[in-house]
Amino acid sequence: MTAVTEALVMEIEAAFNSRDVDRILSYFTEDGVFCTARGPTKTGIELKGKAAIGQFLRDRFSYIPDMHWNPHFRFVSGDYGVSYWTVTGTDIRTGASLDLHGCDIFRFRDGKLVHKDTFWKTIEG
Repeated sequence: MTAVTEALVMEIEAAFNSRDVDRILSYFTEDGVFCTARGPTKTGIELKGKAAIGQFLRDRFSYIPDMHWNPHFRFVSGDYGVSYWTVTGTDIRTGASLDLHGCDIFRFRDGKLVHKDTFWKTIEG
């Protein structure tokens, strides 16, 4: 069994910042689930499996090509990890800028992501 460490969470943060979808997917199990911050249900959009996660990320990075997560802290406990960050980027379709605080809650199985749940603040008004 592979131990979950802060170093592993840092690797995942770096993979997302590379925007290299294959690199990101290498951290997921084949049956991994990614729940997005926004969507039609209380879990956002629930992407199941590497193919669905990969397509979502390729689409997102095509219209927010400068998306970047600036980690503030991370911690692990058992099979779980948390990364707290600020995400920035510009949606080239609309010109809208991202500059939001958020976090990922990761659940691991044998050192691979089996579930990633993303949350971020929404600025209103």
